[in-house]
Amino acid sequence: MYDVLPSFVLGFHGCDAAVAEKVFSGDGTLKSSENDYDWLGPGIYFWENNPARALEYATMLSEHPRPKSPRINTPAVIGAVIDPGHCLNLLDSHSLAIVKDAYESYSTSLAIAGYHLPENRTGGSSTDLLLRFLDCAVIRFVHELRASGGEIPFDTVRGVFVEGEPLYPGAGFHAKSHIQICVRDSSRIKGYFRVRE
Repeated sequence: MYDVLPSFVLGFHGCDAAVAEKVFSGDGTLKSSENDYDWLGPGIYFWENNPARALEYATMLSEHPRPKSPRINTPAVIGAVIDPGHCLNLLDSHSLAIVKDAYESYSTSLAIAGYHLPENRTGGSSTDLLLRFLDCAVIRFVHELRASGGEIPFDTVRGVFVEGEPLYPGAGFHAKSHIQICVRDSSRIKGYFRVRE
């Protein structure tokens, strides 16, 4: 009943300027990320209401390219109007219970088959869990369970992440905390826009 978020969300996607221009002109689209370490499973990723963080991320990728990711020569940001639709909202108790139950089923299935669970790992010098192999596998399993059970698929996945150094000694706030939304059904992206300075 409460799985549908009732309003539009503004999302911001960091990318190369050439990609942004193709999207703005209608000659290109954003591609779904399909990495095994994606934090919210497969989909198109956006920073919710945070264009500065999207640009920071694109700049980081331009300075430290990833082997399987497209090269970013000139960091840019694409704004998007997103209708979350049927959302696996990881800020909601019901959605969190779905993910917890999926983890239990997934871990049991792997144990019976004699496999080990994937693990989330830190990346580089960071202490943050940047490579989320376990989380990605569990979210994928949620989607597989829904498909096999004939349930309505989730259009989007939304999660909050506490990341970065504390803002000050003893703080509960961190420098890179953010909300991300992963769009699984691209028809939920209602339009793109250029970000104002």
